[in-house]
Amino acid sequence: MSVYQCPKGHESIESDYCSECGAKINGGAAVEAKSPPVRVATATINCPDCATPHEEDSGNFCEICGYNFVTGASGEIPIPKVIASQIASSNPDAGTINAGATRVSATSTSPTATGTPKLLITVDRTLGCEGSPEPPAFAPLTFPLEQPSTLIGRTSDVRAIYPDLALDLDDAISHRHAVIHRQPDGALILRDIGSTNGTFLNGIEVVPMTDISLKNGDEITLGHWTKLTVNVTQS
Repeated sequence: MSVYQCPKGHESIESDYCSECGAKINGGAAVEAKSPPVRVATATINCPDCATPHEEDSGNFCEICGYNFVTGASGEIPIPKVIASQIASSNPDAGTINAGATRVSATSTSPTATGTPKLLITVDRTLGCEGSPEPPAFAPLTFPLEQPSTLIGRTSDVRAIYPDLALDLDDAISHRHAVIHRQPDGALILRDIGSTNGTFLNGIEVVPMTDISLKNGDEITLGHWTKLTVNVTQS
């Protein structure tokens, strides 16, 4: 459809008088009609290592486990130390357990919303094996699983890895150890994402890169002596 320029600046569909204001158009040249912008949908794929949803135009690496969608390589993303130090300086809580979340005593009332699933974090010295260091003095903590995906691991300033649940007290835990997905219906899914020393659920080692459903009371053990007990009660 041809569009004509009105002397007052309007775009008219009539060639003699402006269809907007009625002003006479003296030999106005037709101008190209403007088309509305085309919105292109962004494709979302799931990471093959940790199953986290990833938008194709948001980069080549999985935000959770570091999977390279271009090369297919698993593992951590090396980042220049100068950049990592800048990230670390902007994240003063990195390196502490519960990095980025409220530190809550296991004996206190949690401030999180009713029904939010939680992990009770404890140190069980009976889990240690020959060669394990003496566990630190550690008061139990609770960690609310409020995000769709929670990365469990240890902080690495060099690689700029800051897990949602940073268990830096246990050096046998990988920097990117496991991930817990919270499904829309509230169900919890555990996946070991290629940890060095493995992840155990109720005493049985889970197969890496495999989704395991979690239920109330399940015990996840990892590292030397770290235990995470699942609490999905409504109280």
